[in-house]
Amino acid sequence: MRISVVKEIKPQETRVGLTPAGVTDLVQHGHEVFVERGAGDASAYSDADYVAAGARLVDQDTAWANAELLLKVKEPIASEYRFLRPDLTIFAYLHLAANRPLTEALVEAGTFAIGYETVQDDTGLPLLTPMSEIAGRLAAHAAATYLMSQFGGPGLLLGGAPGVAPARVLIIGGGAVGTNAAFLARGMGAEVTVLDTSAKRIRQLDAMFEGRVRVLMSDPHVLEDELRQADVVVGAVLVPGRAAPKVVRREHLGLLRPDALLIDVAIDQGGAFETSRPTTYEDPIVVIDGLRHYCVANMPSAVPHTSTRALTSVTLAYVREMADRGVAAAVAADASLAAGVNVRDGAIVYPGVAEAFPDLPSATLRAG
Repeated sequence: MRISVVKEIKPQETRVGLTPAGVTDLVQHGHEVFVERGAGDASAYSDADYVAAGARLVDQDTAWANAELLLKVKEPIASEYRFLRPDLTIFAYLHLAANRPLTEALVEAGTFAIGYETVQDDTGLPLLTPMSEIAGRLAAHAAATYLMSQFGGPGLLLGGAPGVAPARVLIIGGGAVGTNAAFLARGMGAEVTVLDTSAKRIRQLDAMFEGRVRVLMSDPHVLEDELRQADVVVGAVLVPGRAAPKVVRREHLGLLRPDALLIDVAIDQGGAFETSRPTTYEDPIVVIDGLRHYCVANMPSAVPHTSTRALTSVTLAYVREMADRGVAAAVAADASLAAGVNVRDGAIVYPGVAEAFPDLPSATLRAG
């Protein structure tokens, strides 16, 4: 199979879809791998590294044109829609439920689109989890940074000091993002509370943190009480393949301290805060209703070498399966990969995306 890796052009995105080691694996399996020149530069993988691994270096147009299977990190942006076609499969983070223009473009082009974030097996979301873990840890870093006065914050040290109370961090959602944000924030000395709605997950987290983190069942009253006390609020809720629920509404902002910081890690799926809008590392903070919102849409891109290695470690087996079997046969044989299919043959086949855009063509995923 002809597999292409393209350079990410979404603003501030520095990851790449495959490491040189991944290239070596695919080439050894008899596949052709094309890598756009400079694709790995920001992740500390040079063109020479890819050539040594067996890839062919090409320009952007050639990478897209040659591909039967195209590997990306982030979803195609508007300038890339012209490359979409019926005989192309894209494997990337898509987050279509929060992106109507891309969904329309994929449907119109007839492109086979598989989202990393919706591939699901008995462990959960194996291709999303590594990035969620990294994003959660980066959320704690962002909290520590943007509480400092030099970055527009109130001048709080996240972990406090002897005789001085630490900052209070409220994390809404106890999945991979929330758990990792809690671990790191607590490790830095913050007072951390995690809210979740699953009794099973609350028991797991309570046992995991052994009393070092408050883990509470979320309801409207608990949420409001915790918002009043928080210095930092981290939005870490996720519904696979669907737009994130707006847990913190605009009317809730009046409960928060004027110098509170909101960090919306769910922004890729539309955001967990009603007032959120995407930002970038170039300009990460937006002030809405007087409150600072940190809504960087691709947080793991801040550590691209780590993120790219973590991503390839979980995607490569699926890439190899599709390359060896053919995409349609691999999807038919592997239920976890089939769960990742979002668009096929000019129709939306992922239920959460179809619900988001009921006026667009949709169908039930067929085998084969």
